[in-house]
Amino acid sequence: MKKQIIHTDKAPKAIGPYSQAVKVGNLLFISGQVPFDPETMEIVEGGVKEQTARVLENLKAILTEAGASFDNVVKSTVFIKDMNEFGQINEVYAQYFGENKPARACVEVARLPRDVKVEIEVIAVVE
Repeated sequence: MKKQIIHTDKAPKAIGPYSQAVKVGNLLFISGQVPFDPETMEIVEGGVKEQTARVLENLKAILTEAGASFDNVVKSTVFIKDMNEFGQINEVYAQYFGENKPARACVEVARLPRDVKVEIEVIAVVE
C-alpha cells in the first residue's frame, strides 16, 4: 500500500522528524498534537481547557485536510500531565466528539513537549 503524507499550514508544523499525519489505505494516523498556535508556533495561553481546545482545533485542521472530521475518528490517545485535570479535559473533548465517541486511552505522563498539559493523537477511517 502506498503511504500518503498529509500536511496543512492550519496546524502546527512538525517540530521533529515526523509528519503531521500519514494516510495508508483508508486509515489516517495523526501525530500527537500539542497546544501550539499554528501561526506563531507558541503555546496558547490559559489553562488545560484552553490547551485542550487548541489541540483539538489542530487535529480538526489535519482531519479536514485529509477530507475527514471527528466523526471519522475511531481511536484517540490522550496524554495528560496531571490526572487531576482529567475532568476539565473531558469537558472540552466531549464538545468536539459529541455522540460519536471513538475508543480512547488516557495516560498521565511525567512530561510533554515544552511542558504542555495535554497531547492527543488520533486514528481515523477516511475514504
